[in-house]
Amino acid sequence: MKRVIALLVVAALLGGAWMFRGPIALKLSDRAVAANMKTDAVAGLPDGLHAFVCGSGSPLPDRTRAGPCLTVIAGQRVFLVDAGEGAAEVLSAGGIPAGRIDRLFLTHFHSDHLDGLSAVALQRWVGGASTTPLLLVGPPGVERIAAGFSEAYAIDNGYRTAHHGAAVAPPSGGGFAAQPFAMPQGQGSVVVLDDGGLRVTAFRVDHGPVEPAVGYRFEYKGRSIVVSGDTSANAGLTANARGADLLVHDALSPVLVRRLQQAALKAGQKNRAKILGDIIDYHASPEDVAREAKTAGVKAVLLTHLVPPLPLPGLDVPFVGQARELYDGPLWLARDRDLISLPAGSTKIERKRLGR
Repeated sequence: MKRVIALLVVAALLGGAWMFRGPIALKLSDRAVAANMKTDAVAGLPDGLHAFVCGSGSPLPDRTRAGPCLTVIAGQRVFLVDAGEGAAEVLSAGGIPAGRIDRLFLTHFHSDHLDGLSAVALQRWVGGASTTPLLLVGPPGVERIAAGFSEAYAIDNGYRTAHHGAAVAPPSGGGFAAQPFAMPQGQGSVVVLDDGGLRVTAFRVDHGPVEPAVGYRFEYKGRSIVVSGDTSANAGLTANARGADLLVHDALSPVLVRRLQQAALKAGQKNRAKILGDIIDYHASPEDVAREAKTAGVKAVLLTHLVPPLPLPGLDVPFVGQARELYDGPLWLARDRDLISLPAGSTKIERKRLGR
């Protein structure tokens, strides 16, 4: 009998707790939402250059990483380089208001570098009541990308203006605009933005058979960030990375990819095995990046667009391989929401994580 009574008491207590679970959750949610609504991580950053990782993954499925995306912050101006799937969510989680985005630089037109464009553009548009479309800067072909995405979402944009009103979703702010650039004949680089103390230079990289493909160098108040885009090791990148504070470079581990390829063959997945074999020679290995960084005199390296995914602790060791022996500066594997800060008037390189 005592056992039954005890069980009834426990059940009553649990039942009571269950009754309060909803109100407690609402209170906690209200607090979190209130804090998130006020968050603007950019406003609290020191003057200088900053690189925020809004996607460190690749086309291979990875539950821990969004598709390729890097936010470059110069002073209080916000720029994106590429926008893979999930980029908008990582920006939000890091407290980077999409309404702040000035423009977006595309390195090339592989789908994994642009399949997050629509979500980024939507959040920028309604988040800041933008009256101008998201400007896509890129090599020839960017016009087709801008026009195609604009057409695909034109109907949806109309719905949103009709529903929320022109003050919230101005008709002129939906969709995309394009600013193409071409390399001058015989040159490997071209300045694509020179404004407000910020200079952005685009340069050719080698991602064949993908053509065109470019990287970007950002320079602001004596600090510099170089973004490789996707490329195999090449002299053009090394030349344009000369003396940079930070090199953000794609990286593929041939050792790990070949293991995946062998597993695919054993499973009878010939198409997947073929693709895995094909991708090895148009991405740089961590060792390749280390050699480039050493030759270029780069101060720090952030490896991103990691191929393959690293689902288990310890896989970072075979992924990096001998890279840290070849390059004696800081060399990190990017994580979504990483922030690398290069304060103006300093030589400091600071790394932390933003948001939740």
